[in-house]
Amino acid sequence: MKKKVIIGLALTAMMTVTAACSEEKVDYTVAISQVVEHPSLDATREGFLKAFEDAGIKVKADYNNAQGDPNNYKSIAETIASSKADLALGIATPTSQALVEAITDKPVLFAAITDPVDAGLVPKLQAPGGNVTGASDLDPQSITDLMEFIAKEFPNVKKVGTVINESEDNSVIMSGIAAEALAKHGIEYVKAAVANSSDVQQAAQSLVGRVDAIYIALDNTAVEGLDAIIDVAEENDIPFFSADRDTVVRGAFATIGFQYFDHGYEVGQMAIEILKDGKNPGEMDVKTPQKLDFVLNLKAAKEQGIEVTDAMKAYVKDKANILE
Repeated sequence: MKKKVIIGLALTAMMTVTAACSEEKVDYTVAISQVVEHPSLDATREGFLKAFEDAGIKVKADYNNAQGDPNNYKSIAETIASSKADLALGIATPTSQALVEAITDKPVLFAAITDPVDAGLVPKLQAPGGNVTGASDLDPQSITDLMEFIAKEFPNVKKVGTVINESEDNSVIMSGIAAEALAKHGIEYVKAAVANSSDVQQAAQSLVGRVDAIYIALDNTAVEGLDAIIDVAEENDIPFFSADRDTVVRGAFATIGFQYFDHGYEVGQMAIEILKDGKNPGEMDVKTPQKLDFVLNLKAAKEQGIEVTDAMKAYVKDKANILE
C-alpha cells in the first residue's frame, strides 16, 4: 500500500483516507463509509481490501470514517454518490443505509449488518434485486446458544446486564434475541442505555450490584467504549460476554463468533464478482456467517474471577479459539 493521506474536515469531524497514489494505475475505485473505528469493523475493511490484493486487482480505496456522527452519514454518502467510484461499501447499519438511499446508479455492498431486511437495505436475502447486496454478521442461533451457555455453566447468574444504544437497530435486534433466550431460563435482562461512547463508563458502572453478568451485542457505541466495560467487569468480578470475537480478544470472556476479517474478505470477493465478472448485485444472495465457534479468553476469565471448567472448554470446536 502506498502512503496514506489523512484529511481532517473540521466541520464534519469525519476522516477520509485514500489508499494508492493518484499517479499509480488502478483497476477500480471503491469508496468505503464506516460508522466508527473499532477492531471488528476495521478487520472487516481490511479483509475486504485483502480480497482485491489476493486477486491481483489494484484498487484505489476512498475510506471515510463517520466517527459515529449521524450528521456525517448522509454527507459521506452524497459525496460518494457524486464521485467516480466504481462501487461503494457500507460498514455497519447507519452508513450503509445512507449509501443505499443516496446511490442508485452504482453497486452498493454492505458488511457488518445485523438484519439487512429490517434495516431497509434489501427487501429479501435471496436475489434482493436492485443495486444492493452484501453480508450479514448475525446468526440468531449463536446468540441463543451463548445465552444457554450462560444459563447452564453459570447457575448463579440471575440477571444479565447490557450497555446499549437503542438508536442502533443492530443492537436492539440482538438484545431482543438475548432477552428472549434468557427469559426461558428465568434470567432477567437489564439494560443500561447510552447515547454515545462517553456514556459507556457510567452505564457499565450502574450495572454493578444489579447484575451477575454483562453481555453486549454488536453495539458500535458500546464497543467504542469497550475498555470501560472491561475495567468494570474486572474490578467487580463480573463475567463479561460479547457478540463478537474481537471483543473477546480485547478482554471479554466468551462469545460464539467468527473472524470479521473473513467476513470482510467474503464481501470483497462479492465486489470482485461484480466489478471484474460483471455480476448483477441484485441477483447475488446476501451472505450469512458460516464459520461459527465458541471463543474463550482464559486471561479475561482470571481477571473476572471465572473458574474455567473442562465442560466450558468442551464447547469450543477449534482449540485455537481458547485464548491464553
